[in-house]
Amino acid sequence: MSATALELNGVQKSFGRTPIINGVDLAIAKGERHAIIGPNGAGKSTLFNLISARFPVSSGQILLNGQDITGLEAQEINRKGLSRSFQITNIFPRLSVYENLRCAVLWSLGYRYSFWHRVGSLKDVRARAEEIVDKIGLSRRRERPAGMLSYAEQRALEIGITIAGGADVILLDEPTAGMSHSETRDAVELIRNVTQGKTLVMVEHDMGVVFGLADRISVLVYGRVLASGTPEEIRGNPAVREAYLGTEAD
Repeated sequence: MSATALELNGVQKSFGRTPIINGVDLAIAKGERHAIIGPNGAGKSTLFNLISARFPVSSGQILLNGQDITGLEAQEINRKGLSRSFQITNIFPRLSVYENLRCAVLWSLGYRYSFWHRVGSLKDVRARAEEIVDKIGLSRRRERPAGMLSYAEQRALEIGITIAGGADVILLDEPTAGMSHSETRDAVELIRNVTQGKTLVMVEHDMGVVFGLADRISVLVYGRVLASGTPEEIRGNPAVREAYLGTEAD
């Protein structure tokens, strides 16, 4: 049985008297590509915010590689090996592609707030940033301000920033939202390549992406996990089809 990278036990979240996440139990194996799907308002983004500590849990426990991370700050969880992207592209638009990636790499390599290091002379930082520029297919855009990239290129850059720190658990929130069919196809191939050997958890509305990329899928409805299983199991689950998929998976 595979070791567990991410585990949620009885996780609940309420805003005032309104429950949003209602006792989620979920175990994601190391190296697995796991998609979380569900209708609008099901609580998918809230669940991501709980895992990455943008919101505190109301009750329950979250484990990362077997360690309890419940109640830790977001930066502490990041240092323990979890990184995430957001629905809205989150980059430094005036910095170049390379500079965006270099910023992400610096902290992960232990430089922190060091005023006596000249950034340009840090060979390990340069090498890691250059490696990611090439991996995300933006070598020709290396010196271009990030704000001047196309939307699909900005999303690729954000994925690069997400993996730059070397986290082994990656959360991607709707990575192909707003993309054309060809852009989506390229993004899926990029995600597949850059998360090789890592644990990927993604929220995604495009069922073609979900069923083409995920090893396992969990369906969230009204803040609860309705079902978890392989794409084939989810596709054939009558309760899932009634609650969410309908004819989308046909």
